[in-house]
Amino acid sequence: MDNTLFKRFRRYVDEHDLVAPGDRILLAVSGGVDSMAMLALFAEWGCDFAVAHCNFQLRGAESDEDEELVRTEAARYGVPFYNVRFDTEGEMERTGESVQVAARRLRYAWFDQLCREHGYNVISVAHHADDSIETFFINLFRGTGLKGLTGISIVNGRVIRPLLFATRREILDYAAARKIPFREDSSNRSTKYLRNKIRLGLVPRLKEINPRFTETMRRNVDRLTQTQGFIDAAISTIRRDVQTADGERVTIEVGRIPEGFPVGFVVYELLSSEWGFKGDVIDGIVHSLERGATGRRFYSRDHVAFTDRGRIVVEPIGDDDPCEVAVEGGSKRIYAGNAVYHLSHVDIDAVETLAVSENTALIDADCLTWPLVLRRWREGDRFVPLGMQGSKKVSDYLTDRKVSLPEKARQFVLVDGSGEVVWLAGRRPDERFKVTPETENVLKITGEVV
Repeated sequence: MDNTLFKRFRRYVDEHDLVAPGDRILLAVSGGVDSMAMLALFAEWGCDFAVAHCNFQLRGAESDEDEELVRTEAARYGVPFYNVRFDTEGEMERTGESVQVAARRLRYAWFDQLCREHGYNVISVAHHADDSIETFFINLFRGTGLKGLTGISIVNGRVIRPLLFATRREILDYAAARKIPFREDSSNRSTKYLRNKIRLGLVPRLKEINPRFTETMRRNVDRLTQTQGFIDAAISTIRRDVQTADGERVTIEVGRIPEGFPVGFVVYELLSSEWGFKGDVIDGIVHSLERGATGRRFYSRDHVAFTDRGRIVVEPIGDDDPCEVAVEGGSKRIYAGNAVYHLSHVDIDAVETLAVSENTALIDADCLTWPLVLRRWREGDRFVPLGMQGSKKVSDYLTDRKVSLPEKARQFVLVDGSGEVVWLAGRRPDERFKVTPETENVLKITGEVV
């Protein structure tokens, strides 16, 4: 039987030092062909590994059948098997996260827990070359820097991806030759998700133009990755020259950036890599620098940045920071603390078809006074909860719902230009701004923890 894929697998692992002697490896196995092939490759290798399977309970009996297949195969190979069932939909409702974000967070938190409890030091996942190419296009369409065009990294902390050398076709051929059982996730055929639109729609068209598209893109991504490595080295040198720290506060002296280097690009690399600031937020910081503005604050998940006489100051978000962000009429995404809010104008005729949860507010846009302000709630804030007639203090509303003190501290309100609370973010809109039969223009706002 041809074992070419196994030889390439071992060579790839060795070339990139993915596994060292004595490593204990936890394989993330979903039941799909990629992870089942990965399981077979590690079993053929004969190293010390275990299998971990997450049942997200999103596809009913299909999810349970995936779980049973992985359990059976782990027993056949004689390796430890760990399984967990997540209430993914409940978690999405609680946090406002998308299904992909919630599932990823739950999955990796559990993997880390297994590593701590059972002594595994490597987590292996089954992304392959096609996944990396799809990620390239996802990031390209959403807007990204060069780093977003380098596909999926081979190593990220203790997580390794030993199948990035192989295409989906090669993995399918290996599974067929070895008679490896696997299950097809029905959601992979849905074009609801951007990745599937790229996989099922865009990539086949590109392969018509270039039959060697996958190999060409793999070389392109490799070159971009090398370029990013060069940039990382240059940015590391610049960082030493322009950054100074005073405790947790860091100051970036923009004027010290060497002549010839594009300031906006260098600022992007400095702020995104170390503190997680997003591209459109960094654009705002650079614009403030160019205008010589001071005082306006910009937020990532855990940090706040502001410009001050040609410098950028970055520090952790304090408990007393209001995280106040202006929301202009053309805004599309607003970052505040650990959340991102998406704004869109919706056709009134489509309102009845929208899925609305606590994390989504539908607002009569003509009732608003612009600009809006998104900020943490403060004492004295009042609103009229949707469905009620009288106003209520935000503090009383949160207390009545037994919201914990840490959650209270992270609670945001959306306030319009007249100072009225439009939405107790993630909980309840204000009755005065609700959509009615007379509404003509609808503003949809969705909050998501990032």
